Amino acid sequence: MDQVILEATQFINTNVQYAPYIIFGLLILAGFNIPVSEDLMLFTSAVLASKNPELVTELFVGVFLGAYLSDLICYSIMGRFLGRKIFNIKFFANIISEERLLKISQFYERYGVATLIFGRFIPFGVRNALFVTAGISKMNALKFSLSDLFACLVSCSFFFYIYFYFGEKVIDTVKKGNIILFSLFIIVAGVFYIKNKRSTKNP
Repeated sequence: MDQVILEATQFINTNVQYAPYIIFGLLILAGFNIPVSEDLMLFTSAVLASKNPELVTELFVGVFLGAYLSDLICYSIMGRFLGRKIFNIKFFANIISEERLLKISQFYERYGVATLIFGRFIPFGVRNALFVTAGISKMNALKFSLSDLFACLVSCSFFFYIYFYFGEKVIDTVKKGNIILFSLFIIVAGVFYIKNKRSTKNP
């Protein structure tokens, strides 16, 4: 799969006129938990836009709509429709674990929509786990759609902007920021998980 993504990225760079549609299509695949990096698609689209200003709108719309519809697919098909049956599919079970979903569901109970907005900035598979959890827990569809629309618009605009103006110069900074956010998420999730376990043992 990594080879396919690499070839697609190379094709995008040499056929920029098709880039918005290819990026959109790749992100739709991500909604089914196919390992397509949203961060890579944002970086690619923004760098291409900086080199081809006439395509700025098309590239941003392509990456934004692809990311947003990917979230809706993950929420509705993977979460609400398949639900916990997803763990019977080995490929998906290897990507999203029961333990991760449990930790995220505790965040939803405590912080609600804020979890969704904050989680959009965390890579490493946390995003899709958030959307699947929202679907499995039957989070209100309209509430999810509107909250994620706002979160997706903020995150896509932010990363597209900094990649457009600063390109590769900010990659290391973004990676470090992602690692910090991911580490914080794991630490806080772990604390909630331990507290929840203790409370169930000592009602």
